[in-house]
Amino acid sequence: RGAGCDCLGLLRGVWREVLGAEPAPVPPYSQDWGEPQGDEVLLRAARRYLVEKPLDAAAPGDVLLFRMRAGAIAKHLGIQAETGHRASFVHAYSGHGVVESALTPPWRRRIAARFAFSERVL
Repeated sequence: RGAGCDCLGLLRGVWREVLGAEPAPVPPYSQDWGEPQGDEVLLRAARRYLVEKPLDAAAPGDVLLFRMRAGAIAKHLGIQAETGHRASFVHAYSGHGVVESALTPPWRRRIAARFAFSERVL
């Protein structure tokens, strides 16, 4: 709260508020992390610490993992805020801060995976 963050920082802050201590330290990373090697670092971590859901099983509070370009690694995160015809998600967006955006068809096409927070602390 009250501090700038990127999309991973937003998710980490929500984790701390909802579940408590984070399950593992996050190593330093750069804007292009994982890209040169095609390494799905974020997807692997999400599968380890969150509960994967079917893409069409939307619920408020779901963690959304996005591929920003076709064929690229998944490296943007958001949290589903609303579902249905007013679907939206909250994310930290470069140059805009933490915002709520409509989950429009272009954003929906970028969803690589959907997760729920575990009900237990790992």
